[in-house]
Amino acid sequence: MPESCLLTSSLEETNEAYASAKISGSKYCEYLNGQYGTDYIFVMPTNLYGPNDNYHPEHSHVLPSLIRRFHEAKEAGLDTVTCWDDGSPLREFIYVDDLANLCVFLMNNYSGNETVNAGTGKELTIKQLTELVAKVAGYTGKIEWDPRKQNGTSRKLLNVSKATKLGWTYKAELEDGIRLAYEDFPNNPIRAER
Repeated sequence: MPESCLLTSSLEETNEAYASAKISGSKYCEYLNGQYGTDYIFVMPTNLYGPNDNYHPEHSHVLPSLIRRFHEAKEAGLDTVTCWDDGSPLREFIYVDDLANLCVFLMNNYSGNETVNAGTGKELTIKQLTELVAKVAGYTGKIEWDPRKQNGTSRKLLNVSKATKLGWTYKAELEDGIRLAYEDFPNNPIRAER
């Protein structure tokens, strides 16, 4: 992102604190590199998921929340699972091991102040994600949508061309990564929290 584009418009309200922290971290790395000659790299990951995620029923992100919801619905024999709003927002996800791999790759192959986005460059709707998680969990009931709940930001997709040009690409396709996360879920200690 060119310097002139930074903070030229309002941040999305529901993500303002989170976005401000990311921007501050990025600029801090840049200033330290300039003043002290350090070589900090700022990596901006998209939605992260995988084993040892936070599956808390109220404080988890969308993918681990769906894993928990469909696993418990299957165990309880529920005919219906209700999800938020209409499922239209677009999201991108990266598997935790791919993020770790990119960080090591960058330490060995990159030096600079430009933020490197960590993602797959692929997006899907929350509805598609929901159906994929239900499939992986083996849930065969009905999925309903509750329009009283907010959709959130309509689209979150990163430009991953910098990492690609450096020679890096992700390895875990979403369904495979979800399967690995789902296999982890029954052994996760946060699962016991209600």
